[in-house]
Amino acid sequence: MRKSLIFRVLSGVLFCSILGLIGVGLGAEAQSVNYGLQAAATDSAERGHSFHDMLLYIITGIVIFVTVLLLIVILRFNAKANPVPSKTSHNVMLEIVWTVIPVLILIIIAVPSMKLLYKNERIENPEMTLKVTGAQWYWIYDYPDQGEINFTSYMIPVKDVDPAKGEKKLLSTDNKVVLPVGTNIQLLVTSGPADVIHSWAMPSFHVKIDAVPGRMNHAWFRINKPGVYFGQCSELCGKDHSFMPIEVWAVEKAVFEEWAARAKDDVDKAQEWIQTYHNPASGGGGGAEALPAEGTSEGGIEGNG
Repeated sequence: MRKSLIFRVLSGVLFCSILGLIGVGLGAEAQSVNYGLQAAATDSAERGHSFHDMLLYIITGIVIFVTVLLLIVILRFNAKANPVPSKTSHNVMLEIVWTVIPVLILIIIAVPSMKLLYKNERIENPEMTLKVTGAQWYWIYDYPDQGEINFTSYMIPVKDVDPAKGEKKLLSTDNKVVLPVGTNIQLLVTSGPADVIHSWAMPSFHVKIDAVPGRMNHAWFRINKPGVYFGQCSELCGKDHSFMPIEVWAVEKAVFEEWAARAKDDVDKAQEWIQTYHNPASGGGGGAEALPAEGTSEGGIEGNG
């Protein structure tokens, strides 16, 4: 009986640990070996990762402490080892300790948490605006500061995915979101008045913001390095919810300005130009370096750097 109880407790702890590892893995893009978060591409993401790591240490310590206490109770205070149970009704010092320590832990968590929320919400001198409109089941992008550039972005059908072009199953889109690095970008997100709620989520940017019909939500980010970054809709929005990927190409400012100038005249030709000029798989055209895809040592996905 005793061994069976211990086995069940340890099995439960192991099961919870496995679930935790799976949860961490789900927050990352699919790779051959990956058990962490996507590489941070913005200062906000780096702060978020640091906060996550701090929480992980605290949670791990709490889990170990509670597990040890549980095992002590099972082994030392069962009916066989302790046939005459204690009749102690309370312990003032113990009650003070188990009240004060959790409060201190919450304060330790709350202070950096509030700082993180403040920095994420405070838009620091936006240099450009990207408006995103969610629809069933695609995204609409507007660049109001670049001359009313507007286009839709659909997932490339699985049968049409071309790995030679650096395209990825269920992640690549027909039209890329092209953004400059080193620029404070204001993000405005909404959904069509007759549509449903979507969520524009880009883990590498530490951005996840709901697209709500009739409401304009905002966020901001500053991409630190060129690369190809992937995200997805993170709000259940209907039968094709899982087919609403986001593909962002972060490029140098000069390249972005050239793309924007071309997009003013013809968005389709500008998209063709940027995909030829910066093909992640081929090494880039026109003498340009390839854009590393998020996840490799250069910030890219394995096999795409």
